[in-house]
Amino acid sequence: MVTILVADDDVHILELVSLTLRDAGYDVLTAKDGMEALSIAKKQVIDAAVLDVMMPFMNGFELTKELRKNIDLPIILLTAKNQINDKAKGYESGTDDYLVKPFDVQELLFRLKALLRRYHVQEDSDVLKAGNLMIYTASFKVVVGNETFFLPPKEFELLRFLVANKRQAFTREQLIEHVWGLDFVGDTRTVDVHVKRLREHFRDLVEDIEIKTVRGVGYMLEVYA
Repeated sequence: MVTILVADDDVHILELVSLTLRDAGYDVLTAKDGMEALSIAKKQVIDAAVLDVMMPFMNGFELTKELRKNIDLPIILLTAKNQINDKAKGYESGTDDYLVKPFDVQELLFRLKALLRRYHVQEDSDVLKAGNLMIYTASFKVVVGNETFFLPPKEFELLRFLVANKRQAFTREQLIEHVWGLDFVGDTRTVDVHVKRLREHFRDLVEDIEIKTVRGVGYMLEVYA
């Protein structure tokens, strides 16, 4: 899985960027200042970095220079509008791209993906992630921590669909259509049976996700991280 280092002393931006990247299937490491970010980069393998320009102890320019000494990776700097004139300084330090706050998180994703392709970083397109649960769609396996599961086909497809569409509520009829197909003949309550089995499989293993019953609608996968 591609690992992204995100460093920003603004906790709201840090949470927003981290959540967006995790929902997009990336593993995310976070830091609230430049020194903490550098320490993480020295201990763990990272594939890209999203760094705020103005951080305590070590700013984004200095951090970029330090990272560039030992690692060749995509780096995006986040800057406030009144820091735009510092762009030249940023490129001299070794950054690949800039985003000016406030920014659209989808634009951040687009730019990050483009940089990963340019650096030939292989993304795991067959991996879906929610909390500490990962689904490998090509090999039909589910991984939670150090445990690997191979579920019955329809349980796997139901879990895969809910994870791919996390935080969206679906009726039983919609789940039947997407998982069992339009030609399914049977009771829509089969969805309830499969949800119950999934809950039983992962009740004591998953830390921050839940298949929630949405009253009057059906089900959704909630992620709390």
